[in-house]
Amino acid sequence: MQLKSLHNFFQNGLLGYYPKGEITSFFHRICEQHLGLKRIDVHLKADTIITTQTFEYFESVISRLLTYEPIQYILGTTSFFGLDFKVDENVLIPRPETEELVAWILKYANTNTPLKILDIGTGSGCIGISLAKQLPNATVSVLDVSPAALEIAQYNAQQNAVQLTCIEANVLEWSTTAHTFDIIVSNPPYVRESEKERMAPNVLDHEPHLALFVDNDKPLVFYEAIVALSKKALKKQGLLYFEINEYLGEDTKALLSSNDFEDVQLKTDIFGKNRMMCASKR
Repeated sequence: MQLKSLHNFFQNGLLGYYPKGEITSFFHRICEQHLGLKRIDVHLKADTIITTQTFEYFESVISRLLTYEPIQYILGTTSFFGLDFKVDENVLIPRPETEELVAWILKYANTNTPLKILDIGTGSGCIGISLAKQLPNATVSVLDVSPAALEIAQYNAQQNAVQLTCIEANVLEWSTTAHTFDIIVSNPPYVRESEKERMAPNVLDHEPHLALFVDNDKPLVFYEAIVALSKKALKKQGLLYFEINEYLGEDTKALLSSNDFEDVQLKTDIFGKNRMMCASKR
């Protein structure tokens, strides 16, 4: 079979499940990772004969995509803030909105002085590692309740040549030394159980629920714990950054304002949704 025939086979196997443009994007990503062929090479080498092993690999990918397994999990990697990250079912797939959160932190971070940063609920380590890469004077600690997630975060740190201190702990129970950090950032679970029906199957059926969902009656439970922790752990005028539920912006803002934080800022993402918050400790 020629490469161009494989492309047609791949397209036909997924039509009706994904838009045609997305299928093409999948094909090119797989070709680049599995065959070392960039998009232009796929066109220039369309008559290349593929091996039986390659055909069977693409068949297996089609089978997994038909269950709406994310392409990032199938390939085992994704890109975030210009860096490559290993991902699997133990960690959330980093989103573009979270890149905006990192960019917001970097915009105001003092690059001329040593900084101590804590990333709570780190998952793949994408936030902490991206900050460490851009802030060479920073000391970055990452916390997660999942040992499997921390293992991936540590691997990603090594692959991206940065140092992390990994802390395995439940933020609802964890305490730390007073006035330690200049910046605390978190993208904690914030999707209410009642919002599940709005979620796509690639997220709902495959990404870790531990990192996604909270009870309807306690939607800010993690934010409350992190705010309480930050009151002790942040230095004076230290900054607390959150990624938030778009429907709970005012509630989250009120939580911060009533807990010794000032200059509370609510920021929208590229889709115009309330998605990020920053506040300074009094």
